[in-house]
Parts: sequence; C-alpha cells; structure tokens
Amino acid sequence: MSRFTDEMYATAARTSRGLVTGEPDAPRRQQWGEIHALARRMAGGLAAVGVGHGDAVGVLAGEPVDIAPSCQAIWMRGGAVTMLHQPTPRTDLAVWAADTETVISMIDAKAVVLGVPFDSAKPLLEERGITVATIEALAAGPDTDPLDTAESDIALQQLTSGSTGRPKAVRITHENFYTNAYAMIDRIEYSLDDDVMVSWLPLFHDMGMVGFLSVPMQVGAEVVSITPMDFLRAPLLWAQLMGKYRGTVTAAPNFAYSLLARRLRQADDGAVDLSSVRYMWNGAEPVDPDTMHALADAGARFGLDPAALAPVYGMAETTLAVSIPSPGHGMVLDHVDPDLLEAMNHAVPSTKPNARALATLGSLVPGLEGRVVDDEGATLPPRGVGVVQVRGRAVTPGYVTVDGLVAAQDGDGWLDTGDVGYFTEDDLVVVCGRVKDVIIMGGRNIYPTDIERAAGTVAGVRPGNAVAVRLDAGQKRESFAVVVETNAADDPDEVKRIEHAVVHAVFSEVGVRPRTVAVLAPGSIPKTSSGKLRRAGSASLVG
Repeated sequence: MSRFTDEMYATAARTSRGLVTGEPDAPRRQQWGEIHALARRMAGGLAAVGVGHGDAVGVLAGEPVDIAPSCQAIWMRGGAVTMLHQPTPRTDLAVWAADTETVISMIDAKAVVLGVPFDSAKPLLEERGITVATIEALAAGPDTDPLDTAESDIALQQLTSGSTGRPKAVRITHENFYTNAYAMIDRIEYSLDDDVMVSWLPLFHDMGMVGFLSVPMQVGAEVVSITPMDFLRAPLLWAQLMGKYRGTVTAAPNFAYSLLARRLRQADDGAVDLSSVRYMWNGAEPVDPDTMHALADAGARFGLDPAALAPVYGMAETTLAVSIPSPGHGMVLDHVDPDLLEAMNHAVPSTKPNARALATLGSLVPGLEGRVVDDEGATLPPRGVGVVQVRGRAVTPGYVTVDGLVAAQDGDGWLDTGDVGYFTEDDLVVVCGRVKDVIIMGGRNIYPTDIERAAGTVAGVRPGNAVAVRLDAGQKRESFAVVVETNAADDPDEVKRIEHAVVHAVFSEVGVRPRTVAVLAPGSIPKTSSGKLRRAGSASLVG
C-alpha cells in the first residue's frame, strides 16, 4: 500500500477529527472514520461499474460532503481522480458537454461520478457513451476492502487553467501527495490537536483539493469546508466560521482578501473574531501588498494578527506548495529599483521613493530545490531575474494531453515553472510574473501585474477586474491594452472618464501608455475555472 493511502485508512481508524460541511444553513460534522465507512461502500459501487486499479475517474459534484468520500472511494479502487470543470448558470451546456467529452477522452476515464447540483448533466454525458455513476447509487454499494496501491500510481490528474479546447492535466502520484503533505505540515508546524482549517476554495482547484481536502483526510486534520458560492453570497461568512470553529489556517487568492477587507470595514464591532488565525495564505494569483495592508488594518478590530498574513507560492506541478513563510513571519516585502528590474533583469534593493514593493513568498518547502536560470539556461545568483525552476519528490512526472503523455521534468529532474522571478540573499522566493505575459517595450520588461495594479486604483473600476493584454507579441514594437470592468458601463460619460483615468494611472505608475483602454460591463473579462484573469483570452475584447 502507498504511504498516502495507508496513512489515510489508518487515520480513519484512530482519529476523532473530521470534516464540517453545510454551513451556514445545515452544519454537519463527520469524523474521518465515518467518511471512510461511506467510501468503502462507494468503492463497492465503483467496482460494480468496472472501476479498477489504474483507471481514471472524473468527478462532477459541488458539495464537499460528497466529494470527500467519492475521492477516497476512487483511491480505494486504485484509481486516479480528475475533478471536472463545473458548469455555471451562464454556461452553454452543449459547449460544456463537448469540452467535458474531450477531457474524459483525454484521460481515458472509466466513469464519471456525478453529484448535486449537477444531476441534470447525466443525460448529456450518457448520450455521449460516458458511464455515469451517481453518488447516491454508489453509496448503496457493498462494503469493499481497498486495493493495493504503489507510490508511482497516479492519484490525481489536475486540469490546468488553460483553454478547454486544448486541455491538459497534471499527473500527481501517491508519492507526490505524501511528500508535499508533510512538506507543508512541517513548514507551518501544523498541530493535529490544536489547528483547524477553514476553506471555501473550489475542490476542482489544486489549493482546495490538496491543501484543504486530501491532506486533512490523509493525516486527520479538522477542516471546515463551504463552497465558493457560499462565500460569494456572503463573504463575511468566511470570517464568521473562523471565529465559530476557532480556525487557525485558511487560504485564498488576492481578490478574496480584497473583498474580505471591504466587508470587515463595513462590519460592526464584535461581528467576527479572528484572534485564533495564525495563517492566512495568499496565493493562486499575484499578491498585492496594498490588499494585505488593507486586510491587516480592517482585521485589527477583530483580533487579526498581521503576522498571520502570508503570501505563498504553489502550483499543481509541485502537488501544491513551492514556498511558504515560516510561522509568525507574515508578509515580508522586498523593495527594489524598478528601472534595474525591468532593464537589467536584476532585483537591486532600493530605498528610493519609486522603489517597487514586491511580496516575498517564503522559502522553498522541505524536500524542494530551486534555481533561477537565464535565457541560455545558466543558473543566476541571488537577485538575478529569470525563469524559476524546481525539483524534488513532490514534482509531477508529467502531463496528460490530447496528444498523449508529456514529460514535465528535464533530464536532471528540473521543472520549468514558467514563472519569472528571483531568490533573495535569504533564499526567499519572489515571483514577478509569467514568462508568456511579460511585455517588452523599449528594452524594458513590463510586468502585467504592475499595469493591472495601477488600473485597479481608478475609481469605478471593479476590484480584481483589470487585465493587461500583450499586443504584437514577439514583434519589434510590442504594446499593450488595458481592459477593465465597471458597474457603470452603461454611462458613456463615466466610461470616458475611466478610460482617461486608467491611462493616467498606468503612465504615472509604470511609465508606459496603453495603446487602448476598454471599459466593459461586469463579467466581460474571461477568467479561468479557478478565477484567475485570462490575459490571452482578453485580447479579443480590444480593437
């Protein structure tokens, strides 16, 4: 038996810790042993539809109470989980079904496990010849012992945030899972007796699936899990649950902390209690220091320790964590000369008024090596800006694509992250942006996040909804456009004001002018399944 599954089943037999779901309307707590007992029956149901060792299984369900035993049941059958992208109320179901069929064919899925609120997708999938097993039916299966598993078996095939027409999935092994779980646990000094995790993150995203479901289920951590829709309907619920359950560890992308900060500023004294929180990870998208400062200020009334605010770096290819600050370090900023950063690819410390404040993302987690290389593949010294590469036992062996398997590591085991960044003298990681998104103008490397941050300061621009679009990529005279969303898109005078204000803000902050600015209605900017801005997909929004 692999260490990942062996520990999961042993945990179920010994721990009294568990999973809380159903907040705020119908809270329900299940011990991991109860979830394991249900998973044993679901494994019997999976066996009945032919799922066995090495098979891929898609999961399309919205509720954590269903997803936890479904995933464990698949692992008990020696299978690999793929969390399928979920349709939204605005999704064209015919297009979604065709894209899902492509994914299912790509991973060669034996079956799809289907749960609420996606029951209506059953006919759409079955008419394409896909075997569908509902969670309700699987739960009535016979109690079944787990199959043996190996460290090299694939446990998760995590879909990446790319085009659905050309999908790709990161293949994560049992060894990858086990290795990264303890890398995170050791770094944050997690206590099974004292710590409580609280999350609203989608379980089809790696941060939610790995950090707040598989790891707690493996080691026996207490976790409170609600859905993204629960959070979006009532953002303050997240903070309320931290107080109710004495939550200590949570995580979210930058936009969610911006939203939380606004809600905390509007809340009455005593509305929430954040005094128990010791880690608020900020990851999955670029960290805006101003957002973290705003959250620290807004949270002070409610007992939030500013040292709990921790920018982190992770990706599916490393099974999640790349770097995490040690406990109590909080957000550490690196102030660098922006001109030398852009023109010389070197992060030189600066105390000048125009110094660029970049969030450091902690040091590499245990068991992971890292380096930064230039365009020729040469390793750069500290503060040299180039492509970040990592290697270690938590790194994926490769991807499954529509064209077959593709290796992720080079001959020496290094994974190219696709991120531009550097290491400080203290081995802290700093990420400046994605290689494919860097805009080159007049010999300067302009990072879209700097443009987007400046545009986001304009009154009327919806927070987290400004995107810089690279134009004429690879040409001698590259340029860029800025696309923003506003609630006043129907007011021509307001749109014109925002256009001019965005140009001024970007030029004042970054020193370059956009070729054009597009001011659009809410929901216009395309985003990935995990909520990240899709820069390449935004190019069609500008003329």
